[in-house]
Parts: sequence; C-alpha cells; structure tokens
Amino acid sequence: MVRKALALNPDAMIAITGCFAQLKPNEISEIPGVDLVVGANDKFNLINYLNEVRLSDKAIVKACDIEQVDGFIPSWSEGDRTRVFLKVQDGCDYNCSFCTIPLARGKSRSNTIDNVIDQIDSIHNKGANEVVLTGINLGDFGLVPGQVNRKHSFTDLIKEIDRSYPKGRFRISSIEPNLLTDEVIELVAAGSSIVPHFHIPLQSGSDRILRLMRRRYTKQHYHDRITKIKSLMPDCCIGVDVIVGFPGESDADFKETFDFLHDLPVSYLHVFTYSERNDTLAAEMKEPVKIEIRKERNKRLRRLSSIKQNEFYRSQLGNTFDVLFESDNKKGMMHGFTPNYVKVEYPYEASFVNKLKSCTLKEVGPDGSVLVNEIEQHVLV
Repeated sequence: MVRKALALNPDAMIAITGCFAQLKPNEISEIPGVDLVVGANDKFNLINYLNEVRLSDKAIVKACDIEQVDGFIPSWSEGDRTRVFLKVQDGCDYNCSFCTIPLARGKSRSNTIDNVIDQIDSIHNKGANEVVLTGINLGDFGLVPGQVNRKHSFTDLIKEIDRSYPKGRFRISSIEPNLLTDEVIELVAAGSSIVPHFHIPLQSGSDRILRLMRRRYTKQHYHDRITKIKSLMPDCCIGVDVIVGFPGESDADFKETFDFLHDLPVSYLHVFTYSERNDTLAAEMKEPVKIEIRKERNKRLRRLSSIKQNEFYRSQLGNTFDVLFESDNKKGMMHGFTPNYVKVEYPYEASFVNKLKSCTLKEVGPDGSVLVNEIEQHVLV
C-alpha cells in the first residue's frame, strides 16, 4: 500500500496508524517510504508532527505503552453511505487467548451519553437515516479506566437514544453474549428505535474450545440468548462470528460447533480461519490445526451460512418493511436493507437513495438478494 501511494504521488508524506502501528511501530518504520508511525495515543495529533517529519531524513515513530492510553476520542464514518457508523466505545478489558486487540487498543473506555446524543444530532442534520452503534466491546459501554463503578451502562445508552429519537433507526453492531442482557433484548422487542438485528460472537460451539479461548460464556448461555431473542422477535436477524482451526480443535470439536450452528435459529455466519498472532497465549498452544484442515472447515461453515441466510430470507417473504436504499448502482440495480437486515434489490432509481421505502418482499433473487414489489413513489423519510 505504501508503494502504491508513492506511485501515485512520489512527494506524498506517508503516515501509518492503526492496531499494527501500535503493536509493531519500529517494524513498520523500516518499510521504505514511511515517514511517520503513530500509535493509539497519538493518531489524533498527527497534524502536529508534520513539521518534524519534514525536517527528518528517517521515519518518525510516535508510540507509547498501551497502558497509557485512557482517553476516548469520538468518531463516525462519513461518505455517500446512508448508514453512519458511530463509535461510542473503544478498547477491551477481556483477555481472550487469540486476540491482540487489548494490546493494540488499550483498556475499555467510552463516550458520555450526552456526547453521543449530540453526535447523533449532527449525523441526522447531515441527512443520514440510520446510525450503527459501534465499539471494540460495545456491551462494556460506560467503563472508565481506573474506576470500579461506572456511571452509565449500554442499557442506559440505548434507553436514552430510544427516548430521544422514538422514530429513529439505530442498529447495534457486534455485542458479546455475556453482555447482551434481557433488558436490552426486551427493549428492542418492544418496538423501539433499535432495529431487530443482533450480531453476537460465538467463536466456537465447543465448551472445551471456549475455555481454551478464554471466552466468558458457555455454549448453553449462548443458546439461551438466541432462544430469548427468537421467543420475543421471531423475525429478528441474528449474525454469528465463529473461528475455525483454533489450536487443539479436533474433528469432534468442529462437528459440535457445526451441529450447534446448524440447529440454532441464526441468520448468517461470519467465519474466520484461525491465524497465529504474536504475543497471544494461543500462538504458544500445542496441537496446531493443519492449514488445509482450517480451510476446509471454513468452507463448510460458509456453505452453512449461505443456507442459513437463504432460509432466513425466505421466511421473510410476504412481509412489508421500510427499506433504506443506498447509493450503489451495479448493473442497473440498487440495494437497501430492511430493519432486520434483509438485503433488498431493486432497479436503480436515483430519487430512492437515502430514502425509506415501504416494500413487500417478493422472492429471493439469483444472487441471494430479495426482490420486492413495485414501490410506490412516496417518500417515508
């Protein structure tokens, strides 16, 4: 990427930031063409270092011990998308054996509820019709480094959002199963402004592997969360993260995961092939799974995901939803999403971009998206 950037502009100043920059700053500084490496605590001060970079004949490294990172800097995505991703939490206090995120992002910390509401106002003023709440460990919203008790919780946040924007459209990004409380599920089920869509990491359907991963829940607890959601919201979309090929994962462990997901009423899977990460416990574990076996297990779960998604989409046919259309135009077709995250396809119509349209789901198309009825030419939002 550095070479590509310099090919476009040989005089460009190249700055590198992100998790890798925090974990391996000196290694990155040795890449030819890199002028500046900024870690987690300095990336928002990048402009302050430009003069120093101009005067230096080698890469400048601005990094600190991750334990020193304790502030929260709010941010959200902008562009031509109709959904805006709003970061309300950062960092993680968990110690999962496969993950380097705590080493790269620091302790869990959050924005304040008042600031979140102010940012949502700004986002709405710019015309976005859907806000996705994001964080490294979203369910830990409200934690402050060094403080045992927190003033607010994630439940408090979504209650305030629902109170402030009763006709809004908000989506929860990934949330840990042990932090997804009955209260949160019941609030979404009550017809709040939070749409019926959850993405809940599982990682493994084997309790033995979950323990090796240092996850904070059991297979039964995960099952109970899914059952709770579906009992209150039969049409709710549920996505799952799962890792295949973790050290020591036997054929029996994988079969347990496959069968668990096969029988679980979830809607799609995000499948990750385990890869070793430096400075993690898992990288030192015995019995690594062969690469070809990891890849085969990934394929099997991706096939299962396609089946699950198709089944979920078909279960929604005949239902009418407000679909929020996006700006893409692929071969004369545009797409949008229902509140419960069914991907809808429709002939491109410029006036539909960033608009909510009432659509009845008609049939699943050849590419897996759902085709809809003719849409009336009135704008809901």
